[in-house]
Amino acid sequence: MKMNRIMNAKAFFLILLCFMLILPCRSFAGDDIARRMSTFTLYMENDLFYKTDRQYTHGTKLSYLSPDLSDYRDNPLVPAWSYPIIERLPFINEPGCQRSVSFSLGQNIYTPEEIERSDLIINDRPYAGITYLAVGFHSKNDRQMDTLEFDMGIVGPHSYAEDVQETIHNWVDSTDPKGWGHQLHDEPIFNAFFERKWRLFQRKYSRGFGSDCIPHIGCGIGNALTGANAGGEIRFGWNLPNDFGTFIISPGSDSNAPVDNTDPRFSRFLHRVGIHLFLAADGTAVAHNILLDGNTFRDSHSVDKKHFVACFVGGIGIIAGRFKITYSHVYQTKEFETQEKEQQYGAISLSCTF
Repeated sequence: MKMNRIMNAKAFFLILLCFMLILPCRSFAGDDIARRMSTFTLYMENDLFYKTDRQYTHGTKLSYLSPDLSDYRDNPLVPAWSYPIIERLPFINEPGCQRSVSFSLGQNIYTPEEIERSDLIINDRPYAGITYLAVGFHSKNDRQMDTLEFDMGIVGPHSYAEDVQETIHNWVDSTDPKGWGHQLHDEPIFNAFFERKWRLFQRKYSRGFGSDCIPHIGCGIGNALTGANAGGEIRFGWNLPNDFGTFIISPGSDSNAPVDNTDPRFSRFLHRVGIHLFLAADGTAVAHNILLDGNTFRDSHSVDKKHFVACFVGGIGIIAGRFKITYSHVYQTKEFETQEKEQQYGAISLSCTF
């Protein structure tokens, strides 16, 4: 049975990869203002919203997305030695598309359910933290967005997840986590991710009521996570932003930047306020996850992971001038065989385009 799940996950991965390779990129116009803009986004996720403190318990990410760089040589943040490499990367150098670079700093924290225990809880997930830097290369038009992202970081004590959680728990007078002595060992993380998003069934979005659908597919390979995912988001509301949606912390989630001049963030004063609801779903076929499988080169605590995980998201987004604010409720199916309950947590994002 377990072998069948592994084979199904591999087949899913290969089908998605083939599908991504055959889909084209198309050009667009009317985007001169959007091309000159940068976007900062702060993501905060925590299960405290639902009075739990287990599994994926906290995540923070700060991202900067550059203006359009039709030539990466225009960006002083991109070192000169990297130009020949970037220009040969697949997917993100399509002619006629906006091209931008993102830089992100993030940390995720994971714990078992009974954090008041100091012994090793063999049937629950390992204590683990991951702190990372990510560089993303994005190519987009009004219908499609491609992202190629490279993550570098560390899992283990030097992720400083233990210090962060203990400090936050002291601030809010919460239970002191006592099992961090059993966390994963230090291990450098290197991962590459690709994700493609589309906008479909778009109906009058930037003036009055509108709706759209944004499906996505992606894959990742590295010692942190190897797998493939597919899903989509449906949005509907007043003065809908012309971007590629709202996503929880994940590779390729930097999609809050406006695509063209029709976005309400560039409208006259009375049209720069909007509100919309969104529903999203994502399924991931997992071949490797260091946070559950344990360290790659050393013995460590591990659990038997599930090879398919689904995530469902519902939330609300508000446009106020150049700001976009969203709140999401996230429901995730079990990630490992002995997990007793599904995961629920809240996610907030705040982006500013300037």
